[in-house]
Amino acid sequence: MPNPAIAQRRLTQQCLAASSFTTPAEVVAWFGAVQAQDYLASLWAVGLRLPEATETAVEHAIADRSIVRLWFMRGTIHLLPGPDLRGMLQLMAPRMRRLLDNVTRATRAGLDADAFARSAAALTAALRGGNHLTRAELAGVLAGAGLPTEDSCLSFLLQRAQADGLICSASRNGKQHTFALLDDWLPLTTSPSRDDALATFTRRYFRSHGPATLQDFVWWSGFPVTEARAALEAVAPELQSEMIGSQTYLSILADPPTAPSAPVAYLLPNYDEYVVGYRDRDAVFDPEDSSQLGSRGNVLFENILVLDGIVTGTWKRSLTKSAVRIILTPFRPLEEPEQHAVAAAADRYGHFLSLTVSVDIGAAR
Repeated sequence: MPNPAIAQRRLTQQCLAASSFTTPAEVVAWFGAVQAQDYLASLWAVGLRLPEATETAVEHAIADRSIVRLWFMRGTIHLLPGPDLRGMLQLMAPRMRRLLDNVTRATRAGLDADAFARSAAALTAALRGGNHLTRAELAGVLAGAGLPTEDSCLSFLLQRAQADGLICSASRNGKQHTFALLDDWLPLTTSPSRDDALATFTRRYFRSHGPATLQDFVWWSGFPVTEARAALEAVAPELQSEMIGSQTYLSILADPPTAPSAPVAYLLPNYDEYVVGYRDRDAVFDPEDSSQLGSRGNVLFENILVLDGIVTGTWKRSLTKSAVRIILTPFRPLEEPEQHAVAAAADRYGHFLSLTVSVDIGAAR
């Protein structure tokens, strides 16, 4: 069953209930990494934790390189703090390469060390001098070098180049994402030692996601249990441990949260760290509600309504040039104070998009 006490503490640690951040880079640095394969969703995930943020301001932080978008851990894309990127990449690159090697073998993609080397040479030549090219343009570059780009091969080649610290996402060209050479986009700086990078990475997880279990950290980081335990040792003096039910939870605690006097609602995007950051999501989501989700039945893939820390529904948006309409599907009928809370959350989203906003609360499923 959901645990409101854990949920309230996570709202605080995740800087949803309150935030003193002034820049998108501060938000991303607090977390260490923010999942971002859905680009627009990731902008809102950062904006939710930044008072008065707009989508334009968050995207500008990517353009000014204080945030970098990169294929990172768990085989997916994340936002990372620019100043710390090389240390984090040094920490994750070996695991990313092994993951990619396993995938390419399993899919019989036909990519070997020679193919990755030829890909790196072709990408370097095409992007040298500050060039930014789209995925389609890079596909042409790689095809011209005699490399396969059909099926998943293009993704594998671009992912390997990111794992090797060769390329990263750059600014968008219209609606198209572009890539740049990492050394051009983010000039080389001194990297921390692996031990220091590991301590920073682990500290950021437990300060932003606590209370969380060892298995939650294993899921989020992709580390095997033995490496995860070693990572905990790196920050052991800072961690607070407590038993909640039958589980041991770890935190680097802020001040205990004060329960709000009225309902508070949050319109979270898909893949938000509030749910994706944990293996066990039962504290904030009742598994019995899985049947009320989409066809895949997974809370990660949905935009979710959170009321007082608990996932209470899903939402979609409908955009015009001047307005956004929020279409809400609650899991249960909402009381009047909860509807007011939803309206306030929708107003915040409208401000983020710089659009007028309306809310359509549908019948409970």
